[in-house]
Amino acid sequence: MADEINVDGYIILRDRFYTKTHEWIKIEGDTGTVGITDYAQKELQDITYVELPETGITVSAGEEVATVESVKHTSPIYSPVTGEIVEVNEILEDEPDTVNKDPYGDGWIFKIKLSKPDEVNSLLSPEAYAELVRSEKQG
Repeated sequence: MADEINVDGYIILRDRFYTKTHEWIKIEGDTGTVGITDYAQKELQDITYVELPETGITVSAGEEVATVESVKHTSPIYSPVTGEIVEVNEILEDEPDTVNKDPYGDGWIFKIKLSKPDEVNSLLSPEAYAELVRSEKQG
């Protein structure tokens, strides 16, 4: 499909930006929806708990804002951009495995109102993220 990149079975969607720590952000207006990538959820395996951030808090790009726990280990989730957390995905409180089932859709973690929209320019493009995944799989 033209709107996605497939790297050894890991799907990377072209309509969002990525971080080196495997978060994605999809920008719509002045708000970004954030989750973890297909690669990240497959590496974590069975996600058993998601600690969501509080709405209304202001976070900086790169700041730890949430946690995902799996049978394998616990992984911090970092905000890709600076802004205010405006919504969290409460479905994940009862159904954390939604992140495994649909990491780019229903498995989103939080929404953030961007206070520094230019920060997205420092994030990875889908192609650059694909290269990161390739290098991590080889390493």
